[in-house]
Amino acid sequence: MKKIQILTFSCPDQSGIQAKVTGLMNKHNAFLTDVQSYSDKDSNKFFSRIVFFINDIEIASNDFFIEFESLAIELSMKWSIDDESRKIKTVIAVSKEGHCLNDLLYRAKYRDMPIDIVGVVSNHEVYREIVEFSGIKFHYLPIEKNTDSKKAQENEFRSIVKSSGADLIVLARYMQILSDSLASEWSGKCINIHHSFLPSFKGARPYHQAFDKGVKIIGATAHYVTGDLDEGHIIEQDVQRVSHRDSPEDLTRKGNDIESSVLSKAVRWHAEKRILINGTKTIVFN
Repeated sequence: MKKIQILTFSCPDQSGIQAKVTGLMNKHNAFLTDVQSYSDKDSNKFFSRIVFFINDIEIASNDFFIEFESLAIELSMKWSIDDESRKIKTVIAVSKEGHCLNDLLYRAKYRDMPIDIVGVVSNHEVYREIVEFSGIKFHYLPIEKNTDSKKAQENEFRSIVKSSGADLIVLARYMQILSDSLASEWSGKCINIHHSFLPSFKGARPYHQAFDKGVKIIGATAHYVTGDLDEGHIIEQDVQRVSHRDSPEDLTRKGNDIESSVLSKAVRWHAEKRILINGTKTIVFN
């Protein structure tokens, strides 16, 4: 039975890495359908993503995995092999702006990306109807203006994510800052969309910041969440030209489309195992 797999790995760079990996795959009669790699001279690391299948995978896989584990140890490799058909269970968090949420709901419903949205969390009720209409559980977690309320709300958020079995959290214009502990727990598995071209205009009201500076380009950035606000590994960015005629409201309206597009690409690439971490940067095999 043909079962398509995705191998991703990184390791210290040296001559012959890909030859050893593909040679082992050839030994086990693997068919390689896509191979991408990158050698980074600054970090002296090698990165690769290989899509492959082995006929009669159940028979061949044990021997292949045993030999591959030995090769991975030899090359000091960080690696994973994932089933291409597996959908990534995803929890989306949103506040009052729903354009990114709506885009992800549509793409998930019509199988534009391999995710299974298992819940939507919000500190507002605005999008309950559209979420529940999509057959997805909506979790309303309001926040009062005190520290205890914020901590309790986040603990409930954490519990919902855990009980859902989610592999990914997407902050789709969720205007709350995650605690350092939650950001650390979900390192590399929590994607945020920030409505500016980072590192410019971090924090709140970036379109108003951009307007005050008279910028001629606005943008959006999808990045992994860390304990440092808007400082995580950047996955994708895009921009659009604007002019002196544009008000903050105009910038917001134009930026909404950019945000939706940038976030959907980042989520898709994460789900398709196209992103590898390289220090403070990402390698994206798109």
